[in-house]
Amino acid sequence: MGYQERFVGRRVLVTGHTGFKGSWLSLWLARCGASVSGLALDPPTVPSLFALASVASRLAADHRVDIRDSTATEAAIRDAAPEVVFHLAAQPLVPEGYAHPRENFATNVMGTANVLTAAAASGSVKAIVCVTTDKVYHNAESVHPYRECDRLGGLDPYSSSKAAAELVAASLRHSLDTDARIATARAGNMIGGGDFAGSRLVPDAMRAFAAGAPLVLRRPDAVRPFLHVLDGLAGYLRLAAALLDAVENSDGAWNFGPAPGDDLTVGAVAERLARGWGDGAAVAAAPASSAVHEAGILRLDSTKARLGLGWTPVWGLDRALDETLAWYRAWHGGAPMAEITLRQLAAFEAAAGGEGAP
Repeated sequence: MGYQERFVGRRVLVTGHTGFKGSWLSLWLARCGASVSGLALDPPTVPSLFALASVASRLAADHRVDIRDSTATEAAIRDAAPEVVFHLAAQPLVPEGYAHPRENFATNVMGTANVLTAAAASGSVKAIVCVTTDKVYHNAESVHPYRECDRLGGLDPYSSSKAAAELVAASLRHSLDTDARIATARAGNMIGGGDFAGSRLVPDAMRAFAAGAPLVLRRPDAVRPFLHVLDGLAGYLRLAAALLDAVENSDGAWNFGPAPGDDLTVGAVAERLARGWGDGAAVAAAPASSAVHEAGILRLDSTKARLGLGWTPVWGLDRALDETLAWYRAWHGGAPMAEITLRQLAAFEAAAGGEGAP
């Protein structure tokens, strides 16, 4: 049975379903034949992929809940009675973590504890994929990619809060009396159409290029593991399928990063975006600020996912950038974005060779 078939007819809850990744995941699960419920705040941006792709029309239920509210979170999970939970709800931005550290920790640590304990105690949940980040590692600025067994850490509030979420998941995995299996997913910097957040490379680039302004980079020499959002989500789906099938050692931590050679500098990726956009799009560098810390080098080793889940990226970086640019070009041209989004999803499935293809 292909990994996508494991969700046919299943009740699935996506927390953070109104966000960039959550919207893509909700659409994909609905396409797989799942009954998808969402739990989140309102979309974090205007415009949003959630609205443009008409995600609400694909949902069985749409709960607007702050995961810091344990009572409301528990009630929403009880109402959804899911078999599978993808926990994506979070404060997702490094600068926002600096600006509002207490709220950042409350959402990413206690919010995660609220979701996982309620899901594990529900009686219906069999598999939980808790999404963290590639930034959970204690970054020693090493050229070597990080493995799942490497030390956790994080010097900024966002990174450290997500490392703490990993510890919450690991603790609950071993301490709760539940049949639910819990795994964590540490994906690279996901790119793709429909991301409108601030302080992220692609949406910042799209806004600048559309306005005829240069894209100004804070850290052009920083290395990041860029990955198309659908490749990352394919990893999440494969991981959830492994949990449902009780695959040995699937309930742990998993990296999902680009193929070796596709973890380029921010500047190199920005230049590729500018060439792809055309129309005189340009990139400039601003003097790096010493006020806040940002990692210079971050790479992921995804050997475990390749061997244990049969996962490898389907779209390399060039294809990922082409598809991303095409999505934003279509949006700026007034195209029907629900149709465009689903068309890209179908193209990804075709490139993967059908359900269950590695």
